[in-house]
Amino acid sequence: MAANEQKLDTFTWEGKDRKGNKTSGETTGASPALVKAQLRKQGIKPGKIKKKSKPLFGGRTKITPFDIATFTRQMATMMKAGVPLIQSFDIVSDGLENKGLQELIIAIRNDVASGNSFANALRQHPKHFDDLYCNLVDSGEAAGALESMLDRVATYLEKTENLKRKVRKAMTYPISIIIVAVIVTAILLVKVVPQFESLFQGFGADLPAFTQMVIGMSEWLQAWWWAVLIGIIGTVFGFRTAKKRSPRFSDAVDKYVLKLPVVGIILDQSAVAKFARVLSTTFAAGVPLVDALDSVSGATGNAVYRDAILQVKEEVSSGTQLQTAMRQTGVFPVLAIQLTSIGEESGNLDEMLGKVADHYEAVVDDLVDNLTSLMEPVIMSVLGILVGGLIIAMYLPIFQMGSAM
Repeated sequence: MAANEQKLDTFTWEGKDRKGNKTSGETTGASPALVKAQLRKQGIKPGKIKKKSKPLFGGRTKITPFDIATFTRQMATMMKAGVPLIQSFDIVSDGLENKGLQELIIAIRNDVASGNSFANALRQHPKHFDDLYCNLVDSGEAAGALESMLDRVATYLEKTENLKRKVRKAMTYPISIIIVAVIVTAILLVKVVPQFESLFQGFGADLPAFTQMVIGMSEWLQAWWWAVLIGIIGTVFGFRTAKKRSPRFSDAVDKYVLKLPVVGIILDQSAVAKFARVLSTTFAAGVPLVDALDSVSGATGNAVYRDAILQVKEEVSSGTQLQTAMRQTGVFPVLAIQLTSIGEESGNLDEMLGKVADHYEAVVDDLVDNLTSLMEPVIMSVLGILVGGLIIAMYLPIFQMGSAM
C-alpha cells in the first residue's frame, strides 16, 4: 500500500516552538515518526507523542450541510493565509470532533496528494458535494484563484443553509402546534373524560348535548385509537412516499404551498433569495449565464421556480435579456427584476444579484420572526379552547344540577 493511502491516526503531542515555549496539540499522521517530521517542518521541536484514544461510545459521524460549509470556510481561511493545500487538509482535519467529517477530509486529502485535482477528489463524494460545488471549485483551480473561490462558496453555503434553517423553522412551528393540540386532546378524551362519564351514570338525568357529544368522542377514540394512529402514520408515510416518487404530485404540492397564508409567502421569498444567491455566486465565478441558470434551476427547492428558471434559460439562450425573461414568467417579484435590470445595464450583474439575495433573505428572516411571535398567542388560544371546551363539557351537568336544586 502506498504511503499516501495509509490509514491516518490522530496523535497528541507536546513540544517547544522556535522561541523555546512549551506547546501542544493534535496532528493526523500515519505514524509517530511522520508526525515528528511534520512538526519539525512547522518549526516545532517534538517531545512526547502518543496516539489519541478513541471515545468509548464513538464520536459523531453524521455529516450535515453545515459541516460542509464549516469545512469550506476553514479551507478558504487556511489558503488565504498562504498554507499549502495538503497542509490545509491536515490542519482542518486535526481540529475536528466529527469522525465522519474527519475521515471524509482525509480521503479527499489522500486523493489530492496522489495527483488528483481538488474538484475531482470532491466528485468522488457526491453525497456531500453536489455538481455546483464541484464545478465552482474546478473553475477556481483553473483560474488559479482557489482561495477566493472557496471563500465565495463558503459564503454561499453559509447563507443558503441559514435560509433553509429559517424556512424549516417556519414550517415546523405550525406543525408542532397541531401535534401538541392533538396529543393534549387525545389524553383528555382517553384518560379524563371516562372518569367524569362514570360519575354521570349515577345522575339519573339526561346530559347536555355538548357533554353527550364529548363523551361519544371519548368512547369512539377509546375503541378506535389504534385505527386513528395507523391512519395518521399511513397518511404521513403515504404523503412522503408520493412526494418522493411522483414528480407530478411533488410539483402540485410545491404549487399549492406557495398559496398558503404566511408560510407560502416565506417559501416564495426564500426561493427568490436562493435563485439570486446561486446565480450571483456562479456568474461571479465566470460560469456563462446559460450554464449558471442550469445550476440554479434545481437549487430553489420549488417546482414553480424551477420551471420558471428553465423558461428563463430558454429565453436567454435565444438572446433575450435576463430581466426581460424573468418578467415574462410572471413569477419573480418586481424588485428582483428591477435590480437585475440595473445589474445588466451597469455590468455588475453578480453584485446586484447579491443585493437581491441579501434583501430577500432579510425579508424571510423578518417573516419567520413575525410568524413565531404570532404563533405564541395562537398556541395559547388553541390549547385554551380545546382544554376549556372539554372542561366545560364535563362540568356542565354539575352546574345544571346545582341550579336545579
